[in-house]
Order: sequence, then C-alpha cells, then structure tokens
Amino acid sequence: MNIHKRRTLTRAIVAIAAVAVVIPLSGCSILRDLTGGPAPQPERDETTQEIVEEGDADVFALMVGDCMNEVSEELVSEVPVVPCDQPHDEEVYFDLTLEGEEYPGDDVIQTQSDEACLAQFEPFVGLAYDSSALGFYAYRPSQESWEQMDDRVVSCVIYDPAGQVTGTLAGAAR
Repeated sequence: MNIHKRRTLTRAIVAIAAVAVVIPLSGCSILRDLTGGPAPQPERDETTQEIVEEGDADVFALMVGDCMNEVSEELVSEVPVVPCDQPHDEEVYFDLTLEGEEYPGDDVIQTQSDEACLAQFEPFVGLAYDSSALGFYAYRPSQESWEQMDDRVVSCVIYDPAGQVTGTLAGAAR
C-alpha cells in the first residue's frame, strides 16, 4: 500500500471503531487490590526519564515518549514497556488532562480523547492523519478510575499497523 495515498472514509470509520473498542483504564485498582502487590514502575534514566529497561509498568506510570508492546487483555493494569531504541509496537505521543469533578460519561470521554489525539497527531508525526499510514488510540479514564483514583489523564498512543518500529515515530512523516 502506498503510504502517501490519501485515506478514504473507510479508514476514518475503522479508526473511530478501533478507538471505540480500546480498553479504558477500568479495573486497574481493583486488579491491583486483588493481586496485593505494588504497581510496577518502569526503570528510567534519572536525567532524561527515558525507559532504560524492558519490563512491565503500571499503566498510570506511562509518560509521553514511552514505548511499549501491544496488550491484548480486556482489562489493562500493566503494559510491557521497552526502551524506544528496541523494536516496539506503540509509543505514547500526547497526554491530556480532563477537567471536572463528575464523570461526564463514556461518550464524552471518548469524544474528547479522539479530538485531542487527532489534533496532536500531525504536530507529532509531521503529516496529517488522513495522509498517514500510522494509527492511534487512547488509554482513557473509566468511570471507576475517575471516581476511585481521581484519574483524568488520556494517553494518546501511536502505532504502525505494518508492524514494530525502532525509535520514535516523532517526525516520521509517514
């Protein structure tokens, strides 16, 4: 497939559907309470804060620039992180902190997440989403994490549907 080929409405519908089924961060505290252990923190360089060792990390410990491998479970509490100079599936490219005391509902959270991630896609990649071969989704607060953990962070995650990449996708223009 030509990566510079203009995407059709089908791609937009597929992307929206993919974002709709992405797993929100629900159940994280419940799973951690059941397992009884502290949440794993990624090993980071003290100066750059880049991940320096492969391992599992609490999904709430993710930062912009972190690289990880795909998670297929329905409830996500930990993600497999790797240094970005190693092959990986995904990268966090933007964080948004939502406002408000009361949970606004799944549809509102999804809409705000989609809009923010889409708005930050082109500045990060250097190419408009409609012209890019790359995709994105968002880890977003669930009602449970919003109310029980004061979770307000949406993490936008970019990936290449063609497979793993090495290095950041910042400025990839593809």
